[in-house]
Amino acid sequence: MVSSLDGFIAKKDESVSWMRSTDHYEKGTTLTDEKIEEFLKSIDCYVMGSRTYERALELGWPYGEVPVIVLTHRDLPTKETVEFYSGDLEKLINDQLKPKYNSIWMVGGAMLTKDFMRLKLADDIIISIMPVVLGDGTLFFDYIGQEQGLHLKDVTAYKDGMVELWYEIKKKQT
Repeated sequence: MVSSLDGFIAKKDESVSWMRSTDHYEKGTTLTDEKIEEFLKSIDCYVMGSRTYERALELGWPYGEVPVIVLTHRDLPTKETVEFYSGDLEKLINDQLKPKYNSIWMVGGAMLTKDFMRLKLADDIIISIMPVVLGDGTLFFDYIGQEQGLHLKDVTAYKDGMVELWYEIKKKQT
């Protein structure tokens, strides 16, 4: 997920133009096309909400031929590699996707993120924080309703001022 420093993932009008930074951080690393391509090759399957799906269709489909599961109750435009799902999220992930895929990537969406967190379906959170304070809009984490411990796995600062934080979600010991 990409977020503003104050935790918003979109402006009130749902625009995301603020995600492009003109900042410059000399000590940062450069996010190259090769690094992006290498990362994307590691993903076997995407899961996303309907609004994220619609936004991806508008902006240009970045997911190639990788299978995509869209969680929705609505009728949406279809794509060859896309399957729509409206059932139990735990059954989808644990029974259908985990046996087939090694790397399932949940893409965007505040509501979907909260559901994944509440149901303990996520292993990691990678959040890229852009050098901007929006003041209001759609919050990434709002009222999840439970405390969740995290373990910092990695931090990367980029030349454009973006900072990527990679956390492992701590599982409670039983």
